[in-house]
Amino acid sequence: MFKKLADASEASQTLLKSCKPLARIEFLALKHATKRVLSQNLKSPTNLPGFDRAAMDGYAVRSKDTRGARPLTPVYLKIKNQVEKGTCVPVRTGMSASGDADAVVMIEDTILHKNHVEITAEVHPYRNLARVGEDMMVGDLVFGEGHVLRPPDISLLAALGLSEVEVYQKPKVSIIPTGSELVPPFSGKTLQPGQAYEINGLMSELYVNIWGGIPRRQLIAKDDPTVIKEAILSNLDADLILLSGGTSVGDKDYAPPVIDELGKLLVHGMRMTPGKPTALGIVEDTPIICLPGYPVAALAALYLFARPLIKKLAHLREDRPQVEAELTRKITSRPGYLSFTRVALKDGLATPIMTTGAGILSSVAQAQGYVLVPEEVEGIEPGEKTIVNLIE
Repeated sequence: MFKKLADASEASQTLLKSCKPLARIEFLALKHATKRVLSQNLKSPTNLPGFDRAAMDGYAVRSKDTRGARPLTPVYLKIKNQVEKGTCVPVRTGMSASGDADAVVMIEDTILHKNHVEITAEVHPYRNLARVGEDMMVGDLVFGEGHVLRPPDISLLAALGLSEVEVYQKPKVSIIPTGSELVPPFSGKTLQPGQAYEINGLMSELYVNIWGGIPRRQLIAKDDPTVIKEAILSNLDADLILLSGGTSVGDKDYAPPVIDELGKLLVHGMRMTPGKPTALGIVEDTPIICLPGYPVAALAALYLFARPLIKKLAHLREDRPQVEAELTRKITSRPGYLSFTRVALKDGLATPIMTTGAGILSSVAQAQGYVLVPEEVEGIEPGEKTIVNLIE
């Protein structure tokens, strides 16, 4: 039996408080920097644009030379190579407006004659003209430390002449599947009675990638405390270890006692369903999350414990994608337990798929989200509005 079941939220906070965001940094080429986190404030090394730049196709002019221009009372300017009193220069969008130019007349408001242009609209100073430093001035703060880079951000940095940025390294997450009955997926091996493909490690690897970490999936460790111990010790260079299986209280569930022997077992057993056998520990400053063997329970533990920790290590916000929906049927829950309930979403309605069945992974494949029913609540009635966390 579990000695003492822990509150899932409190256990997660205990684990988070024991870990700090990574301080390691690296320089990364801009083209590879999408979704990476800046490790320092980034200031503009130059003015953008670096010259007065035409924002339209047309003619660069001195704005005061167009004063009073109308279709019935046009102004005539000579075409020259330099803008000065009484002259204009043809420009295309993005070209420099040199000389005394302080505006651009759109081509639609002109009539071209042989060596002069008929201006039919007055322009004010800096009309259709981007001034030096209009986007950015030298020394302006472009992005602050902790900013997560998006494609338009990277485009701006490239426009400023940068080719690389300093970012925080991604956390390294070692994934150790355990279980003598498990067979590697995609191995081509036919399952024998009592065997199963190892899918929790695969699911963990995919989520680590999505959540901003670098997964390192290890070979399956058989149900042997010595083998599990060696697997943990050989992966202590990781920033987080996800150990799958062997977390319950059976005679072959070795993971929690091994962690307790090597370091500190923070929690073993949660007041949550599914996911009760989840365990948390630390060995030589490396946090370890022990995922239950049943896939839905493992998924619940990944979302409730691994996701927030990976996000914290990676300097990313733990903002869960959520929507509000109305329940079509009652969600039943176990009093005193946090319930992870899978739901299908359609047209603002949430339909519970399953509230039990920790091994039925197809129930997750059919779901678009999950509802967390708090310990103190005994179910949620149909027709009630509830928050649905989207399954990524």
